[in-house]
Amino acid sequence: MSEPFFERQRYPLLIVISGPSGVGKDAVLQRMKERGVPMHFVVTATTRAPRPGEADGVDYFFVSNDTFAEMIERNDLLEYAIVYNDYKGIPKQQVREALASGHDVILRIDVQGAATIRKICPDALLIFMTTGSEEELVQRLTARKTETPEGLKLRIATARRELQRLTEFDYCIVNPEFHLESAVDALLAVIEAEHNRVKPRLVTL
Repeated sequence: MSEPFFERQRYPLLIVISGPSGVGKDAVLQRMKERGVPMHFVVTATTRAPRPGEADGVDYFFVSNDTFAEMIERNDLLEYAIVYNDYKGIPKQQVREALASGHDVILRIDVQGAATIRKICPDALLIFMTTGSEEELVQRLTARKTETPEGLKLRIATARRELQRLTEFDYCIVNPEFHLESAVDALLAVIEAEHNRVKPRLVTL
């Protein structure tokens, strides 16, 4: 049997998952982990307190304001921002080591953070996640009951602003209620398609 005349190198992707609060980003990434998708899921550092059921080093690295300030001073973060009055940031070394190992790397960050990543790494793959409608998004945020009335109002207003920045992204994945598997399938199809581009994305950090 003859050797294939073309062997394609598979370059690791830097994948950014973003979108308004409440669209189900965490649920989609958790389902990908449960399916055993072979990629590195970046753990974000944050100054906010853990919510019930969240574990340090799994959901986030929960750190103090002083520790986060030290990380900024040491230039340890790929990007960081204030999100709903708390700091969140992406540990730089974690991303670099994962890319160097050849694995796709997936980040879950807010819309302003996605814009920062695009500036740092133009070949990053930016994917916007949303719900089937704005009404559904408001219902999800309300049903979570994790916010004060003022906090809920802020999240809804922020979500409306973020929806207006959809055109800054490469793809949009809709994650309707009770259709999690379809959303995961759509996301994986995008990633696979990107690995088959004639001109691959070349990520450098």
